[in-house]
Parts: sequence; structure tokens; C-alpha cells
Amino acid sequence: MKKLLAMVLALVMTLSLAVSANAAFKDADKVSDTYEEAVAVLNGMGVFKGYEDGSFQPQGNITRAEVAAIVYRVYTADVKDAKASMYATYNKFSDMAGAGWAQGYIGYCANAALVKGYPNGTFQPSGKVTGYEVLAMILRAIGYDQNNEFTGADWALHVAQTAQQAGVLKNVKGVDLNAPATRELVAEILFRAIQQPMVTYTPAFGYVTDKVANIAQNTLAKKNFNLDSKDSEDKWGRPSTKWYNTKTSKTYACLLYTSDAADD
Repeated sequence: MKKLLAMVLALVMTLSLAVSANAAFKDADKVSDTYEEAVAVLNGMGVFKGYEDGSFQPQGNITRAEVAAIVYRVYTADVKDAKASMYATYNKFSDMAGAGWAQGYIGYCANAALVKGYPNGTFQPSGKVTGYEVLAMILRAIGYDQNNEFTGADWALHVAQTAQQAGVLKNVKGVDLNAPATRELVAEILFRAIQQPMVTYTPAFGYVTDKVANIAQNTLAKKNFNLDSKDSEDKWGRPSTKWYNTKTSKTYACLLYTSDAADD
């Protein structure tokens, strides 16, 4: 009886985890275990939002315009999009007339050299975005591509090498980065990238982190959101990770992990 009770308790605890880890969306159970931390924290930060019906649609494709909006928020910390419309006229592409709501985000990111268009002068805002394209955008946000290494025939190879070395692909396994990226994959890439040290480029030394350059080391997560994490416990004593703002103490997400129940 005691063993059965322990098994039931373990099941209840496990089921409660799926809700607690990412309860912001009605389809939270559809988010891959590997990516649920990224989705939960970025949503808590206000960077990566769901749909009006309360869903996140983790396996759905994402457009180039949507990624520009997400990169804008994490780069500027303007998660309420209060200033995005100011950049709607910063037009560097020939197809912005059809960009609608996304003009400001794209305009800002283009002028900050975070996004680039196609050789024919278009951005294709409604087009699907590949994993490599997402990587290029967010790696530029932390300081890479100052030497235009993400341009030319081998741009994707250079993007992949940079991302691997920076630790951005830590949890990305068996994914075709040439294919259209899913929403949860974009969340994972962004979440890992904003935790990496920002870099500075010089012709003499190439890319160096702020620490090497003898500058206070920074990440986008700390610089714009005071993001940090600490080991914690829930009311049942289960281990968890609390992601929060060190300045305001606002909790972005509290992710719980299963613990072994008693066996006898």
C-alpha cells in the first residue's frame, strides 16, 4: 500500500510539473521538454509572446517579421513595444509596404545591422525563417558579424561555427537548421544566446569578450533584463530553478523538476 501511494504521489507530482513549468499557454504540454525552459522564461520576460487564443503553437513556423520583433525586444528591452512604431519609416527594403505591423521592428533591426535582406533588396517579412537565419540575427545582437563573416557563399557555415563555439546550440540536437524554424526552436536559440558574453571586434584581436577586453562582462540578459537564476524548491521540497529579475525581484518563471519518491 505504501509503495502504491508513493507511485501515485510520484505521478501527481510529475503531472503537476508540466503545468507548473509553462502554465502560461493552454498548449503548454505541446512544448518539447528540451525547450520548455526557454519558452517559459522568454514569455515571462515579455520577449516572446503567444497568441490571442492563449496558445503558443510551439511546433508552428515563424516568420522573418516575427523574429525581427523578438530580436528588437531583447535588444532594446522595449517589451511593451512602446517605441517600435518610431522606426517604421527607417526603410531599407523594397517590400516594406506589405510589412504592416512589423515595419517598426524591421526598420530598427535593419538600421542596427541585426537583420539583412536578400540580394534583390527585399526582406520578405512574411517568409519563413530558417534556423541559420535566426542564429545570424541573434549572434549579431551580441556583437558578431562585425567583419561581415555572415555574408557570402559560406555564411551559414560561419554562423554555425560561431553559434557552436558560443554555446548557443547546447540543447539543439538533430535539427535541420536549413529548414524553417519552429517557434520553440527560436525560443531556445534566443534564450541561450542572450546568456552568452557580448563580444567586441578589433582587427588586431578579432572577437573578444568584454572580460578579455578588461570591460565589465555583460550579457544581453543581464544588461537589459537583470536576468538571473537560482536553485530553489517548491512547497513539496522538489528541486526547481527560479528565473528572476535581480533588480525588481520579479519572477519570470519557476521551473520544477521531478524528484524520486520513496520506494517503500
